[in-house]
Amino acid sequence: MKKKKLTHIGEKGDARMVDVGGKQDTDRFAVARARVLITEKLFTQLQENALGKGDAFSAARIAGIQAAKRTSDLIPLCHTLPLTSVSVDVKLDENPPAVEITAEARTHYKTGVEMEALMAVSVAALTIYDMAKAVDRGMIIESVKLMEKGGGQGGHWRRKDAD
Repeated sequence: MKKKKLTHIGEKGDARMVDVGGKQDTDRFAVARARVLITEKLFTQLQENALGKGDAFSAARIAGIQAAKRTSDLIPLCHTLPLTSVSVDVKLDENPPAVEITAEARTHYKTGVEMEALMAVSVAALTIYDMAKAVDRGMIIESVKLMEKGGGQGGHWRRKDAD
């Protein structure tokens, strides 16, 4: 099996931005997911939209979208992408009590949008923490992962444990 070469490492081992100038623009998408484990008390308050700071789910959705749009500002070797859409879904999961966040990013460009989808769910999860920390400082942000991606030379990929 041929060993894959890391594209962000130059000939001398230095970090570099990949040159995508010669690649074709194609439709690309990525879906990422994160979970925030919470207490029963917080679950109830989120379910009733009863947090003192306001609607945590709306704030998380907006924060996730904004984060996807700013990914290249925070991840040093990411390209700035012309995103065609970003959606963030936030919902409660009863057992164990958790907030599940799913983001999908899309573009028509030369490189993929995995980092944008991952950034969206990460910042949305942090926003849930910020909105609800007065109720539950013990929240755990876990399972930030790419679920699926498509487009470009790599084609389609889907996590084996994806629902």
